[in-house]
Amino acid sequence: MSKEITSRAQDYAQWYNDLVIKGGLADYSAVRGCMVIKPYGFALWENMQAGLDRMFKDTGHVNAYFPLFIPKSFLSKEAAHVEGFAKECAVVTHYRLKNDPNGGGVVVDPEAKLEEELIIRPTSETIIWNTYKDWIQSYRDLPLLINQWCNVVRWEMRTRLFLRTAEFLWQEGHTAHSTKEEAVAEAEKMLDVYATFVEEFMAVPVIRGIKTISERFAGAEDTYCIEALMQDGKALQAGTSHFLGQNFAKAFDVKFLNKENQLEHVWATSWGVSTRLVGALVMAHSDDQGLILPPKIAPLQVVIVPVYKGDEKKAEINAKAKEIMNQLKNLGVRVKFDDNDNNRPGWKFAEYEMKGVPVRLALGARDMEKNVIEVARRDTKEKKVVSLDGIAQYVEGLLLDIQHGLFNKAKAYRDAHITQASNWDEFEKLLDEKGGFISAHWDGTAETEATIKEKTKATVRCIPLNNPKEDGKCILTGKPSTQRVLFARAY
Repeated sequence: MSKEITSRAQDYAQWYNDLVIKGGLADYSAVRGCMVIKPYGFALWENMQAGLDRMFKDTGHVNAYFPLFIPKSFLSKEAAHVEGFAKECAVVTHYRLKNDPNGGGVVVDPEAKLEEELIIRPTSETIIWNTYKDWIQSYRDLPLLINQWCNVVRWEMRTRLFLRTAEFLWQEGHTAHSTKEEAVAEAEKMLDVYATFVEEFMAVPVIRGIKTISERFAGAEDTYCIEALMQDGKALQAGTSHFLGQNFAKAFDVKFLNKENQLEHVWATSWGVSTRLVGALVMAHSDDQGLILPPKIAPLQVVIVPVYKGDEKKAEINAKAKEIMNQLKNLGVRVKFDDNDNNRPGWKFAEYEMKGVPVRLALGARDMEKNVIEVARRDTKEKKVVSLDGIAQYVEGLLLDIQHGLFNKAKAYRDAHITQASNWDEFEKLLDEKGGFISAHWDGTAETEATIKEKTKATVRCIPLNNPKEDGKCILTGKPSTQRVLFARAY
């Protein structure tokens, strides 16, 4: 099966598409720019959802759901917001179809035009803050900590499965607070939640930072981000958390009576991650043989494949395999016993390697005689013959080892690809020959940022949190700079 996968060295973009399709994560749909998430890919997203949802609830948040449709007038109330999303919006103008009297099939009924067009949500700040106006009257109603799991639509022209699609799944948190300090603390806390999840569950190291003014979320006063590095040396924004100030509260007139009996506008945050994380996972760990998935979120952590010729000791092998399966299940391991006789063991080995199952156990007649089993780990391809006594506990420990190993490998790659550049020639050479994050001085202006992007396709990915001060000169203009920022080409 690996022969069907384009190598990373040959064509990284095609390698990624091959893995997503052949690994059973997603497929193209009849709707241009949209994807079908297949059961295996959706199981991966469900595991991500479950982990994140638990972390949200542990930090005091609750789930709700808001409408898919947003009145067009709502988007006009926050100027920066509408400017940021206007070119990506899908618009509903009519509410009824009818048969074409000329036999041309179904057509839009011109008599069914909406009085006000509806926008299919690109994000939900406007519809939510219009609702919060009715929910918030007093400081006793704050903080309001709400999250929703939903789909959104952003009309992308150039799409790639999981990484950039016209419709995608995500969660979006929207919180309201009585003070600026509390809202800023919330935005920072949720950034930490995202970073913890991506590092501990996905085994992908991230850099916490803050976006430049040009890269902020439309309508935010500050945007915090986590940036990850993929195996081709390009960065990927894995999650964002926004301090919205009082912008949306003022736009929708959301006020509360404070403890001094005075009316003031509330302070807000929003934060979100999407199915883009699935794409990040594929690109951060996988190889030319297929997917490599971290055990914590792999849909299937262990597969047991029986190996026998004819019916020789088949019943005995199957009974032992089921016993191991039950032992693993009792330890909370997601395990499958593949006794499907339609495919040979070798085919199964290749199939589960392609799908990135962390651990494969193979049990045959000779193994039974020797009281051993073959254990293969997907990340290093290492195989060991291990005693059947205590095999479940051995596998449990192995899964933890794989999880840590994947993170350490990705971190070593990331750390080796954070490089300082002192001048423009060095900056361009590093981008072209090494890639990764380039730590360089920038004069802080949007004009310089835009020029660097135009010349190199590299952007300021973030200003790292707790960034040390360092006097220097901008790599492009030579103007004074007080700190280095991280540049990279990105998805």
